Amino acid sequence: MNKFKMCLSLFGTFFKIGAFTIGGGYAMLPLIQREVAEKRKWIEESTMLDIVAIAESTPGPIAINTATFVGTRACGFWGAFAATLGTVMPSFIIITCLSFVLERALQYEPVVYAFNGIRAGVIALIVKALWGMAKQCPKNAFSVILAVLAFAIVLFTGVNVLFVILGGALIGLSAAIISKGREKK
Repeated sequence: MNKFKMCLSLFGTFFKIGAFTIGGGYAMLPLIQREVAEKRKWIEESTMLDIVAIAESTPGPIAINTATFVGTRACGFWGAFAATLGTVMPSFIIITCLSFVLERALQYEPVVYAFNGIRAGVIALIVKALWGMAKQCPKNAFSVILAVLAFAIVLFTGVNVLFVILGGALIGLSAAIISKGREKK
């Protein structure tokens, strides 16, 4: 496939995901994984977890960061541009249109109920993304303890999530270095 067609394909795929996923980046992750790893094979499924980890660790929305990484892997700079634009455009169009009617629409009870239902669906999509990532994570005591500790710190303290991510990275790196050192002895 030539670069132009690949970029169009990336744009179309991420536009579709952006247009039909309500709930933000975490709700998009299962759809992105299915489209780019399972269906189109642009990246390996094992790479998806790494991309999500990087996308979550960098500034900006996770879905846009993920699209940018996938686009880069699939087709370089222009692939990243096409995938990112495809992800952003539906939200931009929808938000622009909704901004004109939302205030009036929220005065109607059925609209409020519909938004409550949408929230419940979004929670289900986020739980599915979490479940998918948890299945791919290493299954050892160290990883479980680190995950529980990070969750507790974020939930019960005012520590910035960025520091928890950096701390997790440093602890994981330190553990790997110590483990490699023990193997050499």
